[in-house]
Amino acid sequence: MAKQLPGIGDHLRAFIEAQHLFFVGTAAPDGRVNVSPKGMDCLRVLGPNRVAWLNVTGSGNETAAHLRLSPRMTLMFCAVQGPPLILRLYGQARAVHAGEPGWDDWVALFPPLPGARQVFILDVDLVQTSCGMAVPLLELTGDRDDLNAWAARQTPEQLSSYRQRKNQRSIDRFPTGLRGTVDT
Repeated sequence: MAKQLPGIGDHLRAFIEAQHLFFVGTAAPDGRVNVSPKGMDCLRVLGPNRVAWLNVTGSGNETAAHLRLSPRMTLMFCAVQGPPLILRLYGQARAVHAGEPGWDDWVALFPPLPGARQVFILDVDLVQTSCGMAVPLLELTGDRDDLNAWAARQTPEQLSSYRQRKNQRSIDRFPTGLRGTVDT
């Protein structure tokens, strides 16, 4: 049965920290809803009502665009090993882009990742657990390094050029707020 909690307790914090995968959901007032899977060592629980996650350069930038229009964000974690559990963190989020005030402090929470472009800070106003009994059991065979390897091969100029082409607007044409792009 689903339970709603006011914050992330120690048991749920341990669960979050053990996960290799989580999902991010955002939506602008109009347009498409975006759900993105995230891996790597890119999420930190900062307290019972705050988490932060580091986002790296990818093929899109929907989350950043959506947050400029509506700060709603949901993070979802699913137990694919051990006892079944689904955990959702609901709240209001904001982006801190590389080069903005506070960036150095936020990015220092994470191991260096090539292509790092934003840290998203989620202020959690509701924690909800549910059974997860329909989630399959899966075996982790390893992390993928493809994205980091790609980003490490890029020069700063190549990363900037890629972001200008691929990351300055959402698929619904909303600006993402990346520094150094035409819409900032």
